[in-house]
Amino acid sequence: MQTCEIIYRVPYADTDKMGVVYYANFLVYFERLRNELLRKLGIPYSEIEKNGVMLPVVEAVCHYKNPAYYDDLLSIAGWIEEVKGPRLKIVCEVRRDATLLVSGHTVHACVNRVGKPIRPPKEIAELSLHI
Repeated sequence: MQTCEIIYRVPYADTDKMGVVYYANFLVYFERLRNELLRKLGIPYSEIEKNGVMLPVVEAVCHYKNPAYYDDLLSIAGWIEEVKGPRLKIVCEVRRDATLLVSGHTVHACVNRVGKPIRPPKEIAELSLHI
């Protein structure tokens, strides 16, 4: 299983009135990780789209364990847990040092440009061989 990690410092704009990272921003963090993970695997999302394949999110799950704050240095890690049929599941964890802040996943459907489910491209389908 190939993992990816990015480091992200929380800007003030990511926080809410209570001074903590707004809960929906963790899905944005998941997206940042997803883009870098696909790039690391040699299949940048931009190339996937050029080949007529879209990967819309069909499920998003976040388990909030601890808050993140302005100026925190976060480690966002993730991996592809499953490729099954036209679906792809990517797991993410957000930590500050060793403290787990948020865990979750997104599930994506492989669809063509008009939204019809299709088989995943060879590069994505082959990922299931390494999970």
